Amino acid sequence: MTTSDVQYLRSGLRVRCEKDVNPSVKRACLSFAVWLRTYMEFPIRVVVYLKTDYQLKTRDTKELASATFFAPYDKTVEPYIRIATGDYEELVSERGKNDALWAILRSMAHEIIHYQQWLEDKEMDEKEAEKGSEELLDNYYEFL
Repeated sequence: MTTSDVQYLRSGLRVRCEKDVNPSVKRACLSFAVWLRTYMEFPIRVVVYLKTDYQLKTRDTKELASATFFAPYDKTVEPYIRIATGDYEELVSERGKNDALWAILRSMAHEIIHYQQWLEDKEMDEKEAEKGSEELLDNYYEFL
């Protein structure tokens, strides 16, 4: 079954934030999401959850990561993305505000590429996700 074979009730990109996510992080991710909606299509709804955690456990391998993408086998089940933002203040101290925000947006872009791979029934390819996320961010930077 391909994505074109299924009639979806919901589409689009949504962002949900935990209460204590830093306001600058929230604003940057919401702005990026607004741009993403104009730049690409989201035929199956995907929600990006901004978490206050420092790291997240992946569902399958239980490894720690800064971001995860849940890719259900069943295309009628909506996928989701989780982004850890708990290290934002440390990143600001180490790199400065702009680079800290860019690091979080890079994680979000990386998982958006995994979403595209999932839509196209491709294997989750980390090299492709790295390259694609850099291209996404380059285009977003040009837009800014």
